[in-house]
Amino acid sequence: MNDHPVLRFHGAAGTVTGSCFRLEVGKRQILVDCGLFQGSKTEKELNYRDFPFDPSAIDAVILTHAHIDHSGLLPKLSRMGYQGPIYATRGTIDLCSVMLPDSAHIQESEVEFLNRRNLRRGRDPVTPIYDARDAAIAVTLLRPVELEAWQQATDGVRFRFWNAGHLLGSTSVEMEVETPEKTLRILFSGDIGPSHKLLQHDPEAPSGWDYVICEGTYGDTDREEANDTTRREALRAEVADAYHPNGALLIPSFAVERTQELLADLVFLMRSEKIPTCPVIIDSPLATRASEIFLRHARELDNGHLLADALHARNVRFTETVEQSKALDLMRGFHIVIAASGMCEAGRIRHRLKNWLWRDEATVLLVGFQATGTLGRILEEGASIVRIQGDEINVRARIRRLDIYSGHADGPELAAWLRTRQPIRAGLFLVHGEEDGIAGLRKRASSFLAEEKINVPHLDGAFELRPEHAVDISEKLPQPRIDLERVGHRDWHNDYQSLVLDLQQELAKAADDKARGVILRKLRRALAE
Repeated sequence: MNDHPVLRFHGAAGTVTGSCFRLEVGKRQILVDCGLFQGSKTEKELNYRDFPFDPSAIDAVILTHAHIDHSGLLPKLSRMGYQGPIYATRGTIDLCSVMLPDSAHIQESEVEFLNRRNLRRGRDPVTPIYDARDAAIAVTLLRPVELEAWQQATDGVRFRFWNAGHLLGSTSVEMEVETPEKTLRILFSGDIGPSHKLLQHDPEAPSGWDYVICEGTYGDTDREEANDTTRREALRAEVADAYHPNGALLIPSFAVERTQELLADLVFLMRSEKIPTCPVIIDSPLATRASEIFLRHARELDNGHLLADALHARNVRFTETVEQSKALDLMRGFHIVIAASGMCEAGRIRHRLKNWLWRDEATVLLVGFQATGTLGRILEEGASIVRIQGDEINVRARIRRLDIYSGHADGPELAAWLRTRQPIRAGLFLVHGEEDGIAGLRKRASSFLAEEKINVPHLDGAFELRPEHAVDISEKLPQPRIDLERVGHRDWHNDYQSLVLDLQQELAKAADDKARGVILRKLRRALAE
């Protein structure tokens, strides 16, 4: 038995999704988060594979917050044998009680649609990662823990939560781990919120650690200094530019918190007569249920009264049924639709995009991080044609980006958060970021922390946590589940779709059938080489 704890990185390593860290202390094992992989198809395929550990051998799960990239594989974990406690704040539990069943519903619906296509194409059917029953069972395992209250996770390991300022109920996790040499103090940052969040208080945590595991989503980004006034002015300008008498402003948004923040600011601007009052439609049953939870927790939130006012505004509508959602395509006059998902990968936003992307009177406003390989990232990078539900769609709508609503701290804020956690005696791990974000935060951290103490783990990598420093033991382990070169990058599926769309464009531009034949013959020769 190894006397030193081992920390394994089964997600959010080289990528921003699939957060899952496994701490081994002797024979005891603890998971911090168990999130769904998003992004490229190569990464999403990890959701269907076996866990790289035995779920029934896990002693406890500690959940930092409810976002699906941190909680989304909990139903699969319980289905595969885990029956222990999942510790979380009450806000996180309330949100997971609607988010996990919603995730199961989306998977079941998309698999049903895909299997109809597979049947026509003669392909084998697929099954969802988990179903509604699995999600319901996982919810029963959630156990509430108050902020800053110590909780025993398992023998020799206790923890407590600190507000992370990212989302209702979001936390950083302070952990004390008893070893033969000393008690190690470890801090998992979770997702750290920015200083200008409308509904969240600033993040908090103690100082003085042996190890810190810190997210780096926007580690390379310096945002303009933001406050309520600058944030609303930025939104006002985007709405003004998007206005068209027969148009629509589509906002792909995470259903939980981002939607509520946007709604509060939009109604505030309308009542202040800074933008015209128009219909604002929340096209997401999950967002509707999440908004009800936010109302119940309004007293815990900054500016909770503004959200309550917005939710009751006469021009704000919520769609519940599929028929109500489809009816949006028949709306006339300028209107704003906020729909999930925030990366345009699933949910009703894909139907709205299919209906509006080809129209030049539409605007799509991206308000959150777009992972590599997602439709949101492809739009953000300027694609002229995209593929949605098997159809190629010309992109004529304006694609805009407004980063000021991000739920993540930027590079300077992350660096300031890390500085305040000092001393960090043995090691810092940078996770939950793509290559540029991690490199940016590493450079910032190296200005006040010795370079040899900064570690950048890869997917399925592992480190021994010794009292004086971390030791990378990844070379002794089996190969990672996917090629590390593909983590956090576009994969062959993205390249293939791009090639198909490019080929269609070239064929359409060709002068005649003879020119099209030349293009196809060149392609065939290239394939034969």
